[in-house]
Amino acid sequence: MIARTLTLAGGLSGALGLSQFPEFSQQYAQRLGGAVDELRLFVAEFDADAASVGLSREAALRDLADGGALGAARADSMQGTIARKERLEAALGALQDAGPFTRAYHVVQFNDREIARAALSDFKPAVPLTFEGAVFSGAGFLGGFLGIGMVFGLLRRLFRRRAADGAA
Repeated sequence: MIARTLTLAGGLSGALGLSQFPEFSQQYAQRLGGAVDELRLFVAEFDADAASVGLSREAALRDLADGGALGAARADSMQGTIARKERLEAALGALQDAGPFTRAYHVVQFNDREIARAALSDFKPAVPLTFEGAVFSGAGFLGGFLGIGMVFGLLRRLFRRRAADGAA
């Protein structure tokens, strides 16, 4: 009886947890778009500054790096900013027009910790009354129910085997 109750609780927990994915993924994608817009602006300003003195981006980064410790540190941070912009643009490209099911397929694109933390800090759980919310709830229930059920099944087998070994 306790195992069944805990298995049902696992299913309900899975349903509640996974039902939140569509809304969270939408908020993450929106924040990702905002971050990409800001990074594009920042990199475009750097490129414009470099062009104004007749340098390409790469030449401007080399020029900064050759300008002493501060210039080298600034060149490194700018290279990191450019790399982050490119990484986030690729993630945004995969998520931009995706619906909730496609976003679940591309869940590996939710890989920026800063954006995920910001989206999570503003996220307010709710019970979605949409088709995708129902599908994710059902999948979460099934996953939680089966996961807890498997754990109890393994424990039952383990204890039965030990009881049989002890009786022999």
